[in-house]
Amino acid sequence: MSRYPFSAIVEQERLKQALLLNAVNPAVGGVLVEGTSGTGKSTAVRGLAELLPEIDVVAGCPFSCSPLEPCAHCVQRQARGEALETVRRRVRVVDLPLNATEDRVAGSVDIARALREGIMALEPGLLADANRGILYVDEINLLDDHLCDVLLDAAALGVNVVEREGVSVSHPAAFLLVGTMNPEEGELRPQLADRIGLRVVVDALADPGRRAEVIQRREAFTSQPAAFVSEWADRQAALSASVQDARERVGRVTATPGTYRAIARLVTGVGVSSHRADVTVLQCAKALAALDGRLEVGRDDLLEAAGLALGHRVVLDPFDPGSGLDDRLLRRILDDVLDEETAEKKAAGPATPEETSTSRSSTARRG
Repeated sequence: MSRYPFSAIVEQERLKQALLLNAVNPAVGGVLVEGTSGTGKSTAVRGLAELLPEIDVVAGCPFSCSPLEPCAHCVQRQARGEALETVRRRVRVVDLPLNATEDRVAGSVDIARALREGIMALEPGLLADANRGILYVDEINLLDDHLCDVLLDAAALGVNVVEREGVSVSHPAAFLLVGTMNPEEGELRPQLADRIGLRVVVDALADPGRRAEVIQRREAFTSQPAAFVSEWADRQAALSASVQDARERVGRVTATPGTYRAIARLVTGVGVSSHRADVTVLQCAKALAALDGRLEVGRDDLLEAAGLALGHRVVLDPFDPGSGLDDRLLRRILDDVLDEETAEKKAAGPATPEETSTSRSSTARRG
């Protein structure tokens, strides 16, 4: 079945950027999308999966484990003399419905078999299906608390642990979490919000011309999906190659000591206490640099990353409609940090010839 091309989505640049950053650097930690229905959220998520390179998985593995790192279940298969075959497939997008039971999400255990066979007794759930893929939760703010706890544990550990009657079975559960919500229908639990790396707010397009373009593209895709996908194939291939290049580059992106201090000041300056926020800002900034073809985090990367990573972590004042993340405050904090760093360098005296050469080289790369 043909998927609507990611590159054919009209506008919604912030949403597309957040998804691409997670594709480049999974350490960013997922995306929370706020907005009304019908604004292209699920289309973008499913389109992202088409951009990602196919993955190698062990054939018949319920957890889609990598042949290079077989899971406990597949290790047991090998111990029994079974040869593990490898297949390639697209990254999956797994939907988690609001009415799902805990057994459907986490999986269930056959106690009698567990005592005899261990992991073979696990009936896999949605977290098993989502391993090495994308877990999509629509209206995540309405998800039951006990299911939120299951997601929190799996997201933190990269492992899903199923415990029943004193029997514990685990399996890998590393996934990109994408949740959507309408703020008018309820708030998101702070614990879950802190686990999701980035937040974007998606608004319906107001310009009639752009809305007309949405209709035309959707009509063309509906009437002749294969032809429409073919029309966008070159742009899809170029974007996919860009993402793949950035994925290979992001591990080499560096940050100066001043960058770490700037991140700490940005996070604490807006009243966020979680250390996870600092890590998310850094990883997001590295992804931004990598996607732009650079190997060093810059000032604009920090501002962009802070805007994406801190909005849903800032404590709002219910009596002040204007409370929330202020871009001007972020810029002021960052400018203060950079001014202090400049002053410290001046106080330390003139740079050595080696330092001057390094500084010029760094400036040339940024230019």
